Amino acid sequence: MNIPAEIQPKKIYTPKEARDFLKVSESTMKRMLKRGIIKAYKVSGQYRIWGSEILVLVSPKLESGVYKVYKKIRENTHKAIEKW
Repeated sequence: MNIPAEIQPKKIYTPKEARDFLKVSESTMKRMLKRGIIKAYKVSGQYRIWGSEILVLVSPKLESGVYKVYKKIRENTHKAIEKW
């Protein structure tokens, strides 16, 4: 297993390389590709992923965005429960 020290935004990676970097299973990577969580391109029947797409997944901006959505859902749930 040759995990790159750093993902290069303009380099193209295979799903296995991306999987090794993200430390996810093969089935999780397939699910991420199928659901469009990670954007990939098919070249000669095989997926290829830009490094920038991998970096989006580990970006602090994405993490803070997810937290904002979670916080909003939590607040709405509390409001709905209080109305009962």
